[in-house]
Amino acid sequence: MSLTAIELVADAKTRIREISVNELAETTASRVLIDVREPAEFATGHLPGAVNIPRGLLEFEIAAHPAVANVTEPALADKQRALVIYCAAGGRAALATDILQKMGFTNVVSIRGGIRACIDAHMSLSTHS
Repeated sequence: MSLTAIELVADAKTRIREISVNELAETTASRVLIDVREPAEFATGHLPGAVNIPRGLLEFEIAAHPAVANVTEPALADKQRALVIYCAAGGRAALATDILQKMGFTNVVSIRGGIRACIDAHMSLSTHS
């Protein structure tokens, strides 16, 4: 049986926790924001302090896989660290959150509505890495 992208996202959402923009504002400073959009999207504006790991590289970069020269963010080595994942509208983030949970990350959530919801809530964005 083949599934569409929409069906894959809906399936992932049955296993993950999504938070609202309001809940994002309540998260602690120790959390790591991961933007899974492409670098060009990230450059147009992202949440301050976010790490850009494109969805297509996530499984490799998050674990410092040799395919990406063993580079990863030090904060991502702790699989209990609070991770907040987002993309443009929520689909890629839902898939990424589901995969991260399967990889053993235990404290990972996705922002419902992605960066679009953040923009709609008038959150400030950064264009600096």
